[in-house]
Amino acid sequence: MHKILLVEDNEMNRDMLSRRLERKGFQVILAVDGAAGVEMVTSAAPDLVLMDMSLPVLDGWEATRRLKADPATRHVPVIALTAHAMSSDRGRALEAGCDDYDTKPIELARLLAKMETLLARGPAAGGPVAEAAP
Repeated sequence: MHKILLVEDNEMNRDMLSRRLERKGFQVILAVDGAAGVEMVTSAAPDLVLMDMSLPVLDGWEATRRLKADPATRHVPVIALTAHAMSSDRGRALEAGCDDYDTKPIELARLLAKMETLLARGPAAGGPVAEAAP
């Protein structure tokens, strides 16, 4: 069972997505801001992070930069979750170190496909998924 860290400050989004992922067989752990998310990657060792980009305390952009700058956590894949659907936003997420990008509202089948691709690559692969589209 893969462990997924969902970093999301909106309680409704967090509850809905975590329940849907758990029904698909994932173990889901939660953080409500970017700083807590960074700490949880270190302490809980998730297999993948779903990172909202508009977070309190430390936004998802900076939280991802910190995770990817740390040799102990840079291997953990991060998927940016954002309501910003412009192509420049996807580029910005990838520049921050995200491995992929998905828009809200979440279309579960699309998100699961992106998650499975990154999880199948294993921890040593690193780098963004070039062919993934928002």
